[in-house]
Amino acid sequence: MTLGPSAIAQSVETAKQGDPAPLSVASEEAQQKLQQTFTNLKFEDFGPAPVKGPIYQATAGGRIIYYAPESEQILFAAVYDKNGVNITALAQDASARKKLGALDPAKALVIGPEGAPTVIEFTDPECPYCRALEKFWIAKAAEGKPVRRLIYFVSGIHPQAAAKSEHILCSADKEAEFKAIYGGAQPASLRKCAAGHAKVEADAIAVQKIGITGTPTLIIDGKLVSGFQQGELEQFLADHSAKTDAKH
Repeated sequence: MTLGPSAIAQSVETAKQGDPAPLSVASEEAQQKLQQTFTNLKFEDFGPAPVKGPIYQATAGGRIIYYAPESEQILFAAVYDKNGVNITALAQDASARKKLGALDPAKALVIGPEGAPTVIEFTDPECPYCRALEKFWIAKAAEGKPVRRLIYFVSGIHPQAAAKSEHILCSADKEAEFKAIYGGAQPASLRKCAAGHAKVEADAIAVQKIGITGTPTLIIDGKLVSGFQQGELEQFLADHSAKTDAKH
């Protein structure tokens, strides 16, 4: 059967009028499911997202990101399942643990007493947040909550990071000089030595393999923590303190 111009025009108009209906129905169903699944949240607005097509997961700088190729968009987001589990964090932790093979604990600069909870720390002597983290660790040690830190230097962000890292590593008392530099000390001249230079270069290679791009970055109990997240560190110390108390 062949349709005339008027019939074709009417069909097109009917299709145009009918187009919003399936989208509206799908939107209403999605909104209803959202409210039923996440009953603890209140939603004021709901509508289509700008993201189109399938979304893929990637890791960049130790961080999980999501990519939507159809709409050419990158999403920096945390994905939670219906039980409230942050599956983005789980994927990030799994990725970090997978890459820990690039680290040799025997080659780390160790700060802190044996037997204390262990923290792997990627740091930069010129990073202000790293210095804030150092003050936090000192305060916690004074409270009787020390940690044993395995230090790896990140030297590719600030111009003097490599030189100051080497200075620390070439000092007779590395821990004392570490605390001095992170406390704001500005030596008239920076020490140099072959061993310190080699350690800085080795750390740079390890940092690149793992994908660390920001400081401070910590690995605590196999979990990667980006930045100075005081709340997470307080919880880490509280959990270990509780475990210690339970043993006694």
